[in-house]
Amino acid sequence: MRTIGSMQPHTVDSPYAWRRLCIALALMTMGSSSMYVVAVVLPSVQAEFGTARADASLPYTLLMVGFGIGGVFMGRLADRRGIVVPLSIGAAGLGIGFVAAGMAPNIWTFAIVHGVLLGLVGSSASFAPLVADTALWFERRRGIAVAICASGNYVAGAIWPPIVQHFVESVGWRQTYVGLGIFTAIAMGSLGFFMRGRPPALAASAGAAASHPITSGAMARPFGLSMNAAQTLLCIAGVACCVAMSMPQVHIVAYCGDLGYGAARGAQMLSLMLACGVVSRLVSGAICDRIGGLRTLLLGSVLQGTALLLFLPFDSLASLYVVSALFGLFQGGIVPSYAIIVREHFPASEAGARTGTILMCTLFGMALGGWMSGKVFDLTGSYHAAFLNGIAWNLLNLSIAFFLLRRARGQRRLQAALA
Repeated sequence: MRTIGSMQPHTVDSPYAWRRLCIALALMTMGSSSMYVVAVVLPSVQAEFGTARADASLPYTLLMVGFGIGGVFMGRLADRRGIVVPLSIGAAGLGIGFVAAGMAPNIWTFAIVHGVLLGLVGSSASFAPLVADTALWFERRRGIAVAICASGNYVAGAIWPPIVQHFVESVGWRQTYVGLGIFTAIAMGSLGFFMRGRPPALAASAGAAASHPITSGAMARPFGLSMNAAQTLLCIAGVACCVAMSMPQVHIVAYCGDLGYGAARGAQMLSLMLACGVVSRLVSGAICDRIGGLRTLLLGSVLQGTALLLFLPFDSLASLYVVSALFGLFQGGIVPSYAIIVREHFPASEAGARTGTILMCTLFGMALGGWMSGKVFDLTGSYHAAFLNGIAWNLLNLSIAFFLLRRARGQRRLQAALA
């Protein structure tokens, strides 16, 4: 009898693949906790260490930088050794990192621990490698499968902020961090061993290249560009969309505090935003199975820009809840679409490294946007200019997505003429 941990071969779209997906969802939910926990404790950390808003945002920035860089290395490691190895490393990094951050004596130690242990070593193993691995286990329902996996990132955002806010208020942020470290190390370390088994798509890709030379040639020049040029454009698009995305996600708690609504209201809005993001990712995954990754990226970019515009005129408590929900519903499908684009236009054997590289850039965008929004606030005393900055970056993402879509259409016409 096959079990989920067996080393026997399995096929794509099989019951095993769906069981594996459920475990990947749980792993990503736990592994992504650090990026939302630090947003919730930002006001408490700023008050205890007596720092400016930009300095208090630095741990999040370093976390996302480490998260992104680590995703590239963890993706390559998963390509070569299987995903269990990076998952085990990530569980250890999160466990040690949360405990060390809870004992940090100053903001700089707190920030470095977030960048190195929680980001580079810990959470990085639970995002890009899992998304790339999932894309290799599905064909017919690849879009929805990747969306379910990537939803773990938003499930984390939906469940962790209110839980963490509760424990911060009852026992303090330091004790909360220590408890998270113990929990994530044990839970992730245990679940990781159920992810054994190599994706069948890796073996299938070599045969496909031999039997379909036109398709193989298209993957050699995605969008009619060199691989490096195509990936560079996707990386720039990833930075741009996530600079825009980070403004509400990182600063909504602080924003509500500045408006006089309190940090608890902001935590509720963040939770609502990311809960709606789960719905958005699932719907976007289903849409992606019908229209492809590039069109899904373009659609998500248009909708995210619309939601950011709505933050400018509406700042009452009720309207902020509504706009936060809309923002979550509109932008949830953007980041998973990059994994689908990689799977559709690049070789399967490079999925982990290339997905990790592009998702690294999305995380750099989150890091840059989180810090930049805090800096703009320090300079202007208001988040109004920060929202405008996010809208400008979103327009850059939109223009790249439109350009690549036009190139892809032209390439398909050329392939049809040559076939």
